[in-house]
Amino acid sequence: MDAMDKGFGAIVQRFSDEKAAREYVERLRWPNGPVCPKCGSADHYRLCPRPDSKKPGRRGLLKCKACRRQYTVTVGTVMEDSKIPLGTWLMAFYLVCASKKAISAHQLHRMLAITYKSAWFMAHRIRYAMTQEPLAGKLGQNNGEVEIDEVYIGGQRCTSAARSAGVARVAAPWARSPSSA
Repeated sequence: MDAMDKGFGAIVQRFSDEKAAREYVERLRWPNGPVCPKCGSADHYRLCPRPDSKKPGRRGLLKCKACRRQYTVTVGTVMEDSKIPLGTWLMAFYLVCASKKAISAHQLHRMLAITYKSAWFMAHRIRYAMTQEPLAGKLGQNNGEVEIDEVYIGGQRCTSAARSAGVARVAAPWARSPSSA
């Protein structure tokens, strides 16, 4: 079972370490190993700072052997050019996607202990990512609305006794076409 399935506490515990968060995103984005976002080559090497260097170096930095460009796992994503730690991004993704209704930037600011300006920036980037492919074409094609409601399945009328008697509660999404709105 993945940490994403266990709740926010498991997310905080797992991704409080930046290295663990980076490795998780690398496994998600590149299941068969890193691929250069510029040329598509899988031939790369990791750049590590020298032990005697005064500069710490960027973590997770890779260099393509074909086009000689440097890249990280965040290049080409909404997390690119952000100084916000990757673990904080993952926690924000979880909160935005798991909230029943929309979550405000102010709520992200309070829950993640970051500035309101950073929370606003993250919320807007995450919402933008949800409008892009591959998520954009899943539901609500042709700019239709998507509605989600809770449905009880199990054959009995919706009572408190029915809920405790093994009746399953599921979310039922459906797309509404623009002409029927």
